[in-house]
Amino acid sequence: MTALDDFFTHYYSRRPVNATFTGVHAYDEELPDWSLDGLAALDDEMRSLGIALAAEYPAPSSVSAFRTSPDLLDAELARGFLEIQRAENASMHGPRGNPALWTGEAVFSIIALMIRAFAPVEERLEHAEARLAKLSGFLTPGRREPAWVVATETATVAAWEVSTAEPRMGMLDTRTPVPRAWQDRVLRDIQGAEILFTTGLGPWLQTVEQSAPNSARAYQGTGRARGALKGFEWALGHHPEAPESAMSCGPDFFDLLLTHGHFCNRSRAELLLDAKERLDAARAELDVLTRSVAGSWADVQTQLAADRPAPDEYYAAFERTWQACYEHVEQANVISWPDDWPIEYVSYPPWTAEAAPHLYYLHYRSPAPFDPPTTHEYVVPPLPSDPIATDKHLRAWNHSTIKLNHVVHHGAIGHHVQNWYAYNQQRSRVGQVAGVDCANRIGMFCGGTMTEGWACYATDLMEELGFFTPLERVSHQHTRVRMLARAIVDIELHQGTMSFAEAVAFYISHVGMGEDAARNEAVKNSMYPCTAIMYWLGTQTIHDLRDEMKRREGPRFSLRRFHGELLGYGSIPVPLLARMMTAP
Repeated sequence: MTALDDFFTHYYSRRPVNATFTGVHAYDEELPDWSLDGLAALDDEMRSLGIALAAEYPAPSSVSAFRTSPDLLDAELARGFLEIQRAENASMHGPRGNPALWTGEAVFSIIALMIRAFAPVEERLEHAEARLAKLSGFLTPGRREPAWVVATETATVAAWEVSTAEPRMGMLDTRTPVPRAWQDRVLRDIQGAEILFTTGLGPWLQTVEQSAPNSARAYQGTGRARGALKGFEWALGHHPEAPESAMSCGPDFFDLLLTHGHFCNRSRAELLLDAKERLDAARAELDVLTRSVAGSWADVQTQLAADRPAPDEYYAAFERTWQACYEHVEQANVISWPDDWPIEYVSYPPWTAEAAPHLYYLHYRSPAPFDPPTTHEYVVPPLPSDPIATDKHLRAWNHSTIKLNHVVHHGAIGHHVQNWYAYNQQRSRVGQVAGVDCANRIGMFCGGTMTEGWACYATDLMEELGFFTPLERVSHQHTRVRMLARAIVDIELHQGTMSFAEAVAFYISHVGMGEDAARNEAVKNSMYPCTAIMYWLGTQTIHDLRDEMKRREGPRFSLRRFHGELLGYGSIPVPLLARMMTAP
């Protein structure tokens, strides 16, 4: 066993929900241990792994060594991951202070077993039952088990009892201040979880009752899980309110994420200045495009909404647009698009449909790299039964939204094709799994600039190839403006030069967001530092790298070859990969 083997054993065993989403199923009955003792043991283990990785795989003097030694590359990425995890565990943005991590992990530990048929339903139900039974201990570490009064088959919880003993976990210590905006966000998660554990899990269990006699025990488990969430909600309500300044992770932690996660060697100050200059230019270009195409941004939105599929063409519109994207790319010969990577646009599973709007429920959730390949299901909301609501839904899910977001960015040349390269390459084991969508975020922070950078770059590429209408080009330019604004807020909020209220106002004034959307965006920025910047950082670095390789290679430059080389390491940091590809 090598130190890298030990790292991956550690990664999956200590993060069992991540393991389920990745297709490693040895831990499907487990939940992470985020008790005080559990985090201390986790930190000790990560510290020892970091030392072992450094001893067995010393950092090379040049990044060019990573091109010929996948183990050296993975050891470097693994050390960065471990250092970030230890720093997060010590901060209030990790399990000690970010309540969304807890509710997300709890709910999606079950959803992960419901939405993919990676094993017989009896087996998945058994694992779900085990996790449901452990949720109360997970959400209330160090406290006495809650007392329940089971009034109905759905196990309505009528009582919640908390001991007066000293709690062992900072997050559930009601003395720990939590920002009000974070509490509000988590209450929405709990609302979604309540729906899932009542109207959601019930129908799923009913579909498997005949083949899974133990489903009755799972019904009981849903009652205990609901009670645990009620207890978590109670505890959250007794936390004092933290000042808005607590939403900032601080410049030191942000810089650690930037250098050891994104492997960016540019400073915060340089990135901020660059993003601000580009935002001004992007807004000016948006104004020019808008006036030339429609007159005003409101007019653009009205016309985009009007260009919507008919109700009976809703699902077919996704498939038809996907096929058109595929044919356009093939004709342009800009990338090798695998034929054995099918995708199908389908309605939400009925057992998650009602809960989905309240949760971090992704329409495109990356396939599990180690599960047997199947036709991947891209889930979209079903049409409402009411004609007025249906028309409103189709105006939001118009042809532009379908093309730009759900086909190009996610289900086609963007995330889906990038995932194929990540899973099938042999250059980086970290690159295979870092970009997997898990409970709250991707599996490893270091995968972000490639997963999101490529998807945004791929959308730019399709515009370059003439795939968009004039109105869609305006919409895409607006996305560029939003992406740059998010990078600016990410930096300024966490270095303390922009307050939360100022971040909300910035989105409203510079992007044209409504107040609710601006607030939700700022909350997400605050909870997950150095994450919003990865969209612009990854995209811009790919564009810059492409320009540099074209300059170096001249007439020999091949866009198809460039894209294959870029994607051939999987989900690793784009700034690091750019240095690898340009090093002597």
